[in-house]
Amino acid sequence: MIVIIGTDVVLDLLLKREPFAEAAARLISRAEKGDIDGFMCATTVTNIYYFMAKAAGAARARREIGKLLMFLDVAPVTRAVIESAFQDKYDDFEDGVIAEAAHSVGARAIATRNIRNYKGSKVRAYLPSETLEMLDAGGAPLE
Repeated sequence: MIVIIGTDVVLDLLLKREPFAEAAARLISRAEKGDIDGFMCATTVTNIYYFMAKAAGAARARREIGKLLMFLDVAPVTRAVIESAFQDKYDDFEDGVIAEAAHSVGARAIATRNIRNYKGSKVRAYLPSETLEMLDAGGAPLE
């Protein structure tokens, strides 16, 4: 099952943002173990670099992204993804790009703490804890 890990969730892990870091670590470890096909949107990678470099330096940002790229794939941001994200169905353009990139790679879920920003998404957004519940239930979507 393909799961897009949202920028906020990756930053929760890397910056140890409480109380969210534990759920982020558990979810990302599922990708590391191969339980899911974990993806980040290409824009997530650049955003993570920006915030990590600001908080902990460029060298650490590169190291952390390098570690993530060992087991998370990258959903490309193409012209079609951007054009779809520009449609009026998204209040937040950045999250629209993630949603459309998720759809383009066949994701079944977007793991994020900002689920309200994905109302117009073809791929349903779940909180990290809900994503973990769904995985524990065999990958069936939660109702």
